[in-house]
Amino acid sequence: MEFLTSYDGTRLSYHVSGDGAPAVCLPGGPTAAAYLGDLGGLSAHRQLIMLDPRGTGRSAKPGDAASYRCDRLVADVEALRVHLGLDRMDLLAHCAGANLAVQYAARHPRRVGRLALITPSVRAVGIAISGDLRRETARLRQGEPWFPEAYAALEAIVAGQATNADWQAVGPFSYGRWDEVARAHHAADAERQDPEVMTAFGAQGAFDPDATRAALARFAAPVLLLAGEVDPAAPPAAMAEFAGLFPDAELVVQPRAGHFPWLDDAGRFRSAVAAFLE
Repeated sequence: MEFLTSYDGTRLSYHVSGDGAPAVCLPGGPTAAAYLGDLGGLSAHRQLIMLDPRGTGRSAKPGDAASYRCDRLVADVEALRVHLGLDRMDLLAHCAGANLAVQYAARHPRRVGRLALITPSVRAVGIAISGDLRRETARLRQGEPWFPEAYAALEAIVAGQATNADWQAVGPFSYGRWDEVARAHHAADAERQDPEVMTAFGAQGAFDPDATRAALARFAAPVLLLAGEVDPAAPPAAMAEFAGLFPDAELVVQPRAGHFPWLDDAGRFRSAVAAFLE
C-alpha cells in the first residue's frame, strides 16, 4: 500500500500490483478498492494502481464531507496522476467509479490514454434504465432456486418501496453464479460501505449530464464498455446507449456475467480487457 497527499491535504491510499504499463483503477461504491481483487488476473498483463477513494479503505476522511461529491473527486484522480508522474494514464472504472472516470475524461481528456468502463453506473451521463429493462434482464435467471425471493425484492426496488432487506435479497442478481465465492464477496463488499460517503458522492450538484455528454462526444481516446449479459444494474441495452456517447467506443457483453464479471469468468474478462489495453 502506498499513499499520496491530495489537493486539500487529505491523505489517500492506493494499491499497486502486477507488472507492465500502469492502469489506474477506480472502484465503485465509492468503497475501498479491495473488492476488485486483481481483476481476474489482469495484473499479469498490466500494473494495476487501485485508488481507495477518500474516506474508504486506508484513505483519510477529509475535513470537508462535501468533498466526497463525485465531481470534486476528479481532483483526487488528477492528484494521483501527478503523483505517479504520468503524462497520460489508462483508466479502468467499475460501477459508480465510472461516474468519476467519465467526469475526469471530460475535464482532462488529454490525460487519458484508454478508458475501460466495467458494468458502469450511468448517473453522470443521465441514461435512464427502465424498470421493465431491469426486470427483463433479471428474468434471464428465473430457473435458479433463489430467483423468486430476489425477483420480489427487485420489484419492490423498482416500485420505490425497497427496504434494506430488499437490497440484500437482490444480491444474487449481481453474480453469474450465486455460489459460496459470490456470497462471501457480497458480504464483504456490504461491510466496506460507508453510507455517509455514498450519500455525499451523489449529492446535489455531483452530476451535469448534458455537459458531460457534450464533452464525451469530443473525447477521442478509445473506450471499452464491458457489460454482463445478466446484470440488471447495467443491462447490455443501456450499455450500448452509453457506448454511443463516444466517438470511438467498443461494447463487449460477457456471456452469463453479472455486475462483477471478473469473478464470473476470469479468463474471458481478462482476455477482453487486456486486449483493449494493449
